[in-house]
Amino acid sequence: MKILVTGGAGFIGYHLTKALLDRGDEVLSIDNLDPFYDVRVKEMNIKAFENKPSFVFKKGDIVDKAFINKIFEKGSIDKVVHLAALASPPVSMKYPLNYAYVNYFGTVNLLEVSVQNKVNNFVFASSSSVYGGRTEIPFRELEDITKPISQYAATKAAGELVCYTYHHIYKMPITCLRFFTVYGPNQRPYGMAHQKFIKLVYANKPLPVYGDGSMARDYTYVDDTVSGILLSLDKNLPFEVINLGNSAAVTLTQLISVIEKALSKKAIINNLPIPKTEVPITYADITKAKSLLGYNPKTSLEEGVEKQVEFFLNAPDWYKNLPA
Repeated sequence: MKILVTGGAGFIGYHLTKALLDRGDEVLSIDNLDPFYDVRVKEMNIKAFENKPSFVFKKGDIVDKAFINKIFEKGSIDKVVHLAALASPPVSMKYPLNYAYVNYFGTVNLLEVSVQNKVNNFVFASSSSVYGGRTEIPFRELEDITKPISQYAATKAAGELVCYTYHHIYKMPITCLRFFTVYGPNQRPYGMAHQKFIKLVYANKPLPVYGDGSMARDYTYVDDTVSGILLSLDKNLPFEVINLGNSAAVTLTQLISVIEKALSKKAIINNLPIPKTEVPITYADITKAKSLLGYNPKTSLEEGVEKQVEFFLNAPDWYKNLPA
């Protein structure tokens, strides 16, 4: 089976590509190598597969219609996993037009070409951010998502809506997966709590902690997220929106404690005001993922953080010194 993975050079894209190749699929990976963070990280991810005969990488942009058309013309693509997007809610408010263009119009471009080429299944990476600033937990898929609190969240909600439109009109199987704070080895170095905190604790530098540390997230280890993507690819559900989380809310204080233990170092805390783009809590109801996909997250926070810390400690110096 030939799978197109957009954003294939990124954090989740790397782990998904590895899993697909390990089980015998062909992977066509595309990425524009956006310098949102150091491009060497993405180049490192691509290089891991350069000798795999079932792996092909093409540099290009999802908003480039000519590029996307050419990608589909070069060979039959059975299924698509659309991970490519501009990330980070705070940054999205500084560049709203860029986020709207890439995250929404890029998705429409891929949907259009996928329909024209009779793709068997389209998996769209959405986000827990679509739930907005709600505090009622756990978050269920049928909740109202019309009150996003960042441009990033708005583009992900819009992506889900247009995915449904394409399914309704063309009957293409589409699954929208709402990821809940994915972490693990080679997590993108910019703007993610785990990577930032590991780096700063390791370097004995202050941690920027929003609020009093009670802000909570449903942290999901990357292998568990990838397992949900693979299950979605194989199921070919007509149209579904599904949470992929760990179904547990962990406070910043608890996360820092786990990182301190893994590094055998004490954190220096610098409490800061909570940005308007930050939600107070995320907590996934994964009942639907379990019943429809057979999804079952297995990695505890302690185990996942230990693996991420181990990767960080064994990484090249240039990686350790990247801005957090």
